Amino acid sequence: MTHRSDIAVGFHAVQSLLKTNPGRARQLLVAKGRHDQRLQKTIALAEKADIEVQRVDSADLDKLADSAKHQGVVLYADKARVYDERWLFELLDNIDHQPLILVLDGLTDPHNLGACLRSADGAGVDAVIVPRDKSCGLTPVVRKVACGAADTIPFVLVTNLSRALEKLKDRGIWVVGAAGEAEQCVAQVDYNMPMAVVLGSEDRGLRRLTRECCDYLVSIPMAGMVASLNVSVATGIMLYEIMRQRSLGGNCLGKGEVGASGKGSAG
Repeated sequence: MTHRSDIAVGFHAVQSLLKTNPGRARQLLVAKGRHDQRLQKTIALAEKADIEVQRVDSADLDKLADSAKHQGVVLYADKARVYDERWLFELLDNIDHQPLILVLDGLTDPHNLGACLRSADGAGVDAVIVPRDKSCGLTPVVRKVACGAADTIPFVLVTNLSRALEKLKDRGIWVVGAAGEAEQCVAQVDYNMPMAVVLGSEDRGLRRLTRECCDYLVSIPMAGMVASLNVSVATGIMLYEIMRQRSLGGNCLGKGEVGASGKGSAG
């Protein structure tokens, strides 16, 4: 087997890459002895893109996939493109709709990052920003959990997150951060404007400098005994509230109204 820069594991991730970016694909490895319909569909996609298909022992796939469940398929590919600030600001200068950016401040769990990318794709997010240091990258586990979203959402690495947020604000982007202690609930902000949504790490939430960059801080109401939500769940709630408001043309609650408790944590 030839070493490649990147791998995708599992049917969703492999088929998505073969459909959306077959030029990156280099070699498909499939488990010996498997001939089911999902596998045959994956092989057909690879052959259509003129990608080499090789049968290997399942134990070899286990080693390549590490902790990710490969389901009998692993795809070697050229390393995915990771974007920088310059690309992001060029995107914003040429975008023809109200932009929506997801900012993840220090997520280290690949399952959470993958789930956030999947929600971002579903909500029409234009790009995901993460700090270069102390954050999870696009690992095989992230790609598998994202179910193809890692290949559709531009992934932007920045050296200084707070500085990047200030530059976004200079370009007319409003920044809203999720914070459990915030008095405003998520539905009380009008998201019908250029928007960046910021969520913090799994254990510490937003860092101080990141928090200070936010124009708004919001919380997700909690009615039970649990004090906080998983960050990927909170991400989905916030993104879909934005999508809901934009589809209606306005927020459900007036900014001065309180329709739910502000207590609770957004992640």
